[in-house]
Amino acid sequence: MAAYPSHMTSWPDLGALELLVAVADHGSLSAGARAAGVAQPNASRSVARLERQLGVALLHRSTRGSTLTPAGLLVVDWSRQVVAAAGRLREGVAALATDGDETLAVTASQTVAEHLLPAWLAALRGTAARVRVSVDVRNSQETVAQVLAGRCDLGFVEGPRPPRGVHHLVVAHDELVLVVAADHPWAARRSPVSRAELSGTPLVTRERGSGTRVALDAAVGHEVPAAVELPSNAAVRVGVRSGAGPAVLSRLAVADALADGTLLEVPTELDLRRQLRAVWTGPRRLQGAAADLVTHARAGGAG
Repeated sequence: MAAYPSHMTSWPDLGALELLVAVADHGSLSAGARAAGVAQPNASRSVARLERQLGVALLHRSTRGSTLTPAGLLVVDWSRQVVAAAGRLREGVAALATDGDETLAVTASQTVAEHLLPAWLAALRGTAARVRVSVDVRNSQETVAQVLAGRCDLGFVEGPRPPRGVHHLVVAHDELVLVVAADHPWAARRSPVSRAELSGTPLVTRERGSGTRVALDAAVGHEVPAAVELPSNAAVRVGVRSGAGPAVLSRLAVADALADGTLLEVPTELDLRRQLRAVWTGPRRLQGAAADLVTHARAGGAG
């Protein structure tokens, strides 16, 4: 058995790690606590206990709310792997217990996986409770690669154009929005930011290959200049709040931050609407659990 680091007496509690990931995904401690089903005082104590256990500050606390520190961002990225592994363990044990009749391997881009897929899977479970579903979260480019390699049955991607080499079907619509911190010079702006202005402004962006980045580059007409590239929507949100620059993200990914005022939406003259698609290989007509999941996605998709 691996030894604990010298300053730790036990491994972090899984619930605390899940809460920290929820804080990152939903933009604030209060929103993360709501998403995790935890009362905010209990959430505050849980994060404080985790900070003492790890020996690092995870949240920057102020009168405007709590935001992740740079160390907190790193811990969140590592925690995602732990939380995902725990989820696979739960799903596997549940599958053993129910002896499901069908398995379905799904991979999805981050925005879809974080904000839409859970509801779609819940709807699927309501109509096909004995299906065993595994989920792998990647960016859109990697999702298509997984589908083409036959490592999953069904993928969900973002992007301005249908990917090549796969069957595809639009299941939902989304919109990207330009966001800034409250103290950014654009925060009080009323006139739309032009294509030229956005093209000349270093942005906090997702990595190349993400559907959000591809859609942004397509809307601008070329690859946008990046002040910093980050691997998750949560990291981009924290970068914007920390003053690293503006960002363009899915409205789904910034809805909580816009609601509580930690980020502000800035108008732009660009058309940032996009389609979210299911992708697969093999027969053009989906069957079984994959077809059912796509049906639920189209019925409950955003937009």
